Amino acid sequence: MKPFGWTLTLIQFLIYSGCGYTECLIWHNTRRMIPWKIYGVIAFFTVATMGLSNASVGYLNYPTQVIFKCCKLIPVLIGGILIQGKRYGWIDISAAIMMSLGIIMFTLADNKVAPNFDSRGYIMISGALLADAVIGNIQEKNMKKYGGSSNEVVLYSYGLGSTFIFTYVVLSGEIFSAIPFFLENAWKTFGYSLIFSFLGYLGVNVVLTHIKVFGALVAVTVTTLRKALTIVLSFLLFSKPFTIEYLYAGFVVMLAIYLNLYSKNKASWDAIIRKIVARLMGYRSGSIVRTDAMMV
Repeated sequence: MKPFGWTLTLIQFLIYSGCGYTECLIWHNTRRMIPWKIYGVIAFFTVATMGLSNASVGYLNYPTQVIFKCCKLIPVLIGGILIQGKRYGWIDISAAIMMSLGIIMFTLADNKVAPNFDSRGYIMISGALLADAVIGNIQEKNMKKYGGSSNEVVLYSYGLGSTFIFTYVVLSGEIFSAIPFFLENAWKTFGYSLIFSFLGYLGVNVVLTHIKVFGALVAVTVTTLRKALTIVLSFLLFSKPFTIEYLYAGFVVMLAIYLNLYSKNKASWDAIIRKIVARLMGYRSGSIVRTDAMMV
């Protein structure tokens, strides 16, 4: 991770937990519902996914890192089967297979434009995805089982995560070098961290609400659509190597996302398609009748 990266992450975790505690007070919901041991597991994997994801930036092309995050539904789907005993249909499985194909295509394209890429980046981002899959499924399972709120989950998971990170930065000595630097550049460190963390907290709250109401797989699909837009903007706003293989890989990934969304909304989408087809057929039949009448 970049210099003082763990200290910045510590600030982010502290702000998240502080916002979670504030919301719990506002909504008079300070009672902890989920056991400590569950929060210990969630906190550990939360620190792992954020640390590995941040560390991979130094080894991967940015669009490649984001496309890997887009493919989070693969480990989430596997985690749902192993952790929650869920069963998925052929459409979900097909989407996961296409996601895997998209990852392979993107990796090959990245190797083509940057042949000296470091495999450590792929190992790190893959580890981050696995940790993220564990987090989402454990959160969904226990929020439904114990009735924990999203505010509670943020408060205790990020609060415990803060203690893990604080222990590390103290033992490694990073915090003693970071404090003077942060004080000298207060706005660029504390100021930006405050803004970034507050907006991040709002995003985490939305994701947790999606997980509780719709499930981990749907929540990941929604966040994946946002990441897909991020990839497009990164190519438009910043100069970076581009090859047509990126476009092909992105198309495969987007098709996989569509299949996943279709699986979750199959009944309603099929009904809409039937209505459209019926109207088109009715319009066509009406046109034929009118043409026959004119000929007569």
